[in-house]
Amino acid sequence: MAGDDEYVYDEATGEWRPAGDVAAVGDAGAIVVRDAAGSTLADGDSVTLIKDLKVKGTSTTLKQGTVIRSIRLTDDPDEIDCRLDGIKGLVLRTEFVRKR
Repeated sequence: MAGDDEYVYDEATGEWRPAGDVAAVGDAGAIVVRDAAGSTLADGDSVTLIKDLKVKGTSTTLKQGTVIRSIRLTDDPDEIDCRLDGIKGLVLRTEFVRKR
């Protein structure tokens, strides 16, 4: 009966849930992130911009064809986190990138 007392914090719901319930969900609740062409993205992938994008808060414009390496997925399936040429905290919409 020790399994009945184990609880795991579920970050998706923000609640403490029994370990058995969380294990049963497994990868079925995982967020699938797709690029503009429909390819599945994962942490560490490289992507290419498919459109010129202005960066808010700066005078920088990212040109079409720019390669961005080592992306990180966020909780939002429509956004990825990345770093490029000293621009920290750059968040891009997945509709503007294509997997390399």
